[in-house]
Amino acid sequence: MSSFFEGKVVWITGASSGLGEALAKEFSKENTKLVLSARRESELQRVKNECAKIIPAEDIFILPLDVAELSNVNADVQKVISKFGKVDILINNAGVVQRSYVIDTPVELERKMFEINYFGPVILSKAVLPFMRKQKGGNIVAVSSVMGKMGFPGRSTYSAAKHALYGYFETLRIEERTNNIKVHIITPGYIKTNISLNAFNAKGESYGKMDKGQEKGMDAHVAARKVLSAIRNNKFETFFGGKELIAVTVKRLFPSLFYRLILMSGKKKTF
Repeated sequence: MSSFFEGKVVWITGASSGLGEALAKEFSKENTKLVLSARRESELQRVKNECAKIIPAEDIFILPLDVAELSNVNADVQKVISKFGKVDILINNAGVVQRSYVIDTPVELERKMFEINYFGPVILSKAVLPFMRKQKGGNIVAVSSVMGKMGFPGRSTYSAAKHALYGYFETLRIEERTNNIKVHIITPGYIKTNISLNAFNAKGESYGKMDKGQEKGMDAHVAARKVLSAIRNNKFETFFGGKELIAVTVKRLFPSLFYRLILMSGKKKTF
């Protein structure tokens, strides 16, 4: 029996590690064709080799990409079209997190984080959109965060960029509904990856520490399977994680209580 995803072309950014790598492996199990993008070509090759244990190597295309610099995005999309003829699913997964207070964060670093976390997904999605319209369908996925639903000390620009994804991709979902283009926002809590190790500090350098929440977070493959389920079931907004998700409900139902709790947490060293 063929799966919902069988034969589809899936383009994943941030595919060299973490959730992106797990997504590549889970989609391989569904007999898809893969486009793997990230900055580190050697790591993409490693992920390709792992996926090639499941699907043919010729069905995996490595396309190194820095989502902070997409001046050649149309040429990059054309490379994918030339290779596979279409893009069925685009997963905007690449991103970077932050560990710095507002007062300490240079404007240049804030702009860079927006280029990666917001403009990257926007620019790539806009470049792919005409091809999805031409093929009369597709799926566009934006990976946000629980921080896209709230502010938190030391996460200002990251939170702002993830908030912005909601406004943009909710609009895109409405606009493209009649074109059979489905849009999904994924809102995870903590996933057990190295994302906090690679977070930007106020100097734009790697934070270099594993957060306790990250260390105890959801297994990346469990998270990846939830993403596949969201696409399969055409869910616009998908939350998953641990106890940290309670904060989203508290903020919505009891905003004053939420604010007091955040103030309390802010008195402690958050990173």
